[in-house]
Order: sequence, then structure tokens, then C-alpha cells
Amino acid sequence: MNALILTFIFAICMLPLALAISPLAKSARAKRIALFTNIVLCACLCLCVFAFPVAAQTVEENTTAAGTSIGSGLGLLGAALATGLSCIGAGIAVASSASAAVGAISENPKAFGKALIFVALAEGVALYGMLISIQIIDKL
Repeated sequence: MNALILTFIFAICMLPLALAISPLAKSARAKRIALFTNIVLCACLCLCVFAFPVAAQTVEENTTAAGTSIGSGLGLLGAALATGLSCIGAGIAVASSASAAVGAISENPKAFGKALIFVALAEGVALYGMLISIQIIDKL
């Protein structure tokens, strides 16, 4: 029963995201509002799912049948978020810096080395996120 309720709550939280990417939201303002609503609802859902049940359980109940604790599960979630969010940020940075680099190289072919450095610096953000997630997993 709890899984059904959580699935329903998750579906409600994803509804604004579906509205943001659908053709129904024609203006950029409506898409921003839907995306912001989705972020707030997902944060509240994560808070309800992870924070409140953990505070209510005792230490003996925090260990599952496989012998892993909720703390190690949250550590793995943090490692996944570190990698995922840093890769998304690196993708945004590479998209803007690479397009600017192509424009600079088309005007001046001698600027290839300088442009390549900026694209590589933007890609380094993803590597930093991966290193952080490796360190998190190493501590578990």
C-alpha cells in the first residue's frame, strides 16, 4: 500500500514537468513556472520519503534484509547526484563554449588552441563530479 501511495505522489510531482515539455505551455514563463513547481514538489517528496521515515525508525530497523543501512543508500544517492548534476552542468558549459569556439575558429584559425582549452575546462566539471562520487563511494 505504501508503494502505491508513493507512486501516486511521484506521478503528481512529475505532472508539472510533463506540462513544461508539452506543447500546451506555449510561453517561456509558463514553462519556467512548471519547471520550478516540479523542482519544489520533487524536493518535498524527497524530504518526506527520506527524512521523516529515517527519523521515526530505530537503529535496528534501519538495516534492511541485505545488511545495508539507509545511510549507505543515501550515500549512494549522493554519489549519483554528484555525478549526474556535474555532467548536466558540464554539458551546458560545453554547449555554449564549443559553439563560441567554432565561431572564433571560423574567423581566426589561429585561435584553435585557445578555444580548445576553454572547451576542455568546461568538461573538467564532469570529471570533478565523478571524482567526488568515487570518494563518496569509497567512504561507504
